[in-house]
Amino acid sequence: MSLAYAILAALNDRECSGYDLAKYFEESIGYFWSATHQQIYRELALLEEKGWVKGETIAQEDRPNKKLFALTTLGQAQMAEWIAQPSKLSKHKEEVLVKLFAGNLVSPKVLISELERLRQVHRQQLQTYQEIEREYFPMPKTLPYAAQCQYLTLRQGISHELNWVGWCDEAIALLKEDNTEPNSSQP
Repeated sequence: MSLAYAILAALNDRECSGYDLAKYFEESIGYFWSATHQQIYRELALLEEKGWVKGETIAQEDRPNKKLFALTTLGQAQMAEWIAQPSKLSKHKEEVLVKLFAGNLVSPKVLISELERLRQVHRQQLQTYQEIEREYFPMPKTLPYAAQCQYLTLRQGISHELNWVGWCDEAIALLKEDNTEPNSSQP
């Protein structure tokens, strides 16, 4: 997926300035698609050239003018066409898996320590997602369709974090049973 579609998805929710869009990414879409402010501004300019978004300059007193971007009819059509296409599977890239793959080079304690740290990180993210769920989606079956779609992205995030915590528990338990020494003199 390109950043363009993540921006169009955000603008489908509401019109935003580039700055507001970057903040919105950090608070919502950024949980599953990240982008820097610079990338967002660059992509907004390209989307405006294509006619997928429209920018309107708003004059402000005591501050520089701001430009609000909104999804155009052409942008909505492009987004609908993209949504209807089969999704590409993402390649699974996790640094910890490479470390585990060659983990025999270190003591199990080294790996256990990293897995315990990761488990805590994923527990904290899970807690964040669960707080969002309680605050914004207390009764999902009563939500409008658009909110149900957003809720489903949150549910996938919750499932993802639950899976990570469970996998870390499993990996830690297995490594604690293993008393073998590493194949080298590494730490």
